Amino acid sequence: MKLDSLLTERVNPASRGIDALPTAEILRVINKEDRKVVPAVAAVTPRVVEAVDRIVEIMRNGGRLFYIGAGTSGRLGVLDAAECPPTFHVPPDLFQGIIAGGEAALARATEASEDDPEAGKADLTARGFSSKDALVGIAASGRTPYVLGAVRAARELGALTIGISCTPESELSSAVDIAITPLAGPEVIAGSTRMKAGTATKLVLNMLSTAVMIRLGYVYGNLMVNVQPRNSKLEDRARRIIAESAEVSYEKAAGLLKNAGGDVKTAIVMSRLSLDRAGAEARLLASGGSITRALREMSNG
Repeated sequence: MKLDSLLTERVNPASRGIDALPTAEILRVINKEDRKVVPAVAAVTPRVVEAVDRIVEIMRNGGRLFYIGAGTSGRLGVLDAAECPPTFHVPPDLFQGIIAGGEAALARATEASEDDPEAGKADLTARGFSSKDALVGIAASGRTPYVLGAVRAARELGALTIGISCTPESELSSAVDIAITPLAGPEVIAGSTRMKAGTATKLVLNMLSTAVMIRLGYVYGNLMVNVQPRNSKLEDRARRIIAESAEVSYEKAAGLLKNAGGDVKTAIVMSRLSLDRAGAEARLLASGGSITRALREMSNG
């Protein structure tokens, strides 16, 4: 497929002559185009649902999630992977981001590296990717050789492959098990996929990782109950989460947190089920770490 035929490379009629507009009008055009991103992502939600459910199953069986991409797509994958450990207190290798050109490419563009499919395969292999893991290939154009090489390698192993692209009927969409293709249209600046395509990709990645963590019990209600109180700000947040979830005062929450050894989930279960620390920890272990299941199983019992 020729580059100029790709949706992400087309000239956007809504932004023709944007260089001659005053600042306020430039921003109005950009904002109007950005509004097309959310409906485009909503349209692919069923495919995201399928991906989330498959990833949850994989992680319950000891697998991990890998993102791979080049340029903006690679940076977005690395960003999402990097934010999961501090947000949900998961092991740093559970979510992994790989970018063409390595860490240097996070701050400085290395476009040439995206043209090598063997490099994609090699970088994935070097991380110890296996058949029990899942790979999300990210390429706005859906044709990046680096990403396609990694996807082929993952499929040869029999691993789950997911593709995020922003152009219809792309090579990536055809190469993966689950294709997620939000179509927000041509960019305000032709080909600048860091804009709408990048925003759409970020929204999909947010949905994927957050929903996976929710399904695996790392969230209770809408609170980050896996937060680790390692500084004063996080300790304050932990106390507030306990107070909200256990319906106790801030002062009592502080005591619960101390008695739980600094573990927010244990503190909540201790309070809600009137258990000591050992009892709460056992209840959480039996429920796979989910507070909701721990409370439900206790009430059913």
